[in-house]
Amino acid sequence: MPTTLTINGKTHQVDLPDDVPLLWVLRDELNLTGTKFGCGVAACGACTVQIDGEAVRSCQVALSDVDGQVTTIEGVGTPQALAKIQQAWVDHQVAQCGYCQSGQIMQAASLLASNPSPSDADIDEAMQGNLCRCGTYPRIRAAIHSAAQMIQEA
Repeated sequence: MPTTLTINGKTHQVDLPDDVPLLWVLRDELNLTGTKFGCGVAACGACTVQIDGEAVRSCQVALSDVDGQVTTIEGVGTPQALAKIQQAWVDHQVAQCGYCQSGQIMQAASLLASNPSPSDADIDEAMQGNLCRCGTYPRIRAAIHSAAQMIQEA
């Protein structure tokens, strides 16, 4: 029996086993490849998406456990109008190799939705499960502060 999902505001029907991780539903079935595979055990954060605004590791969420609207990096901003968090990432030149950035941005967006003015400690705590091989953590923190300020000024 097909499963109905709402992803980035669009309804999708998938006919896959209930235990397939959401990550593979997104990447292989729906061709939403912005969400990355990193470790497969929820230790790196590369596969972070949001379900009803809460950051989750899609490699560990079974299809049958998806309950709510899924947002992937493809659902954040547009090439013509970047979301404030994406613009802050560009302004602070956060990405080097870029592989982890979709997960970083999804985690940061979730943080800012729940805490519009995070401290360094708040950012460090929220982002601790998102690893960056390039070590751009100071730029990530600066970008989150900058995005928070842009959101407050809007």
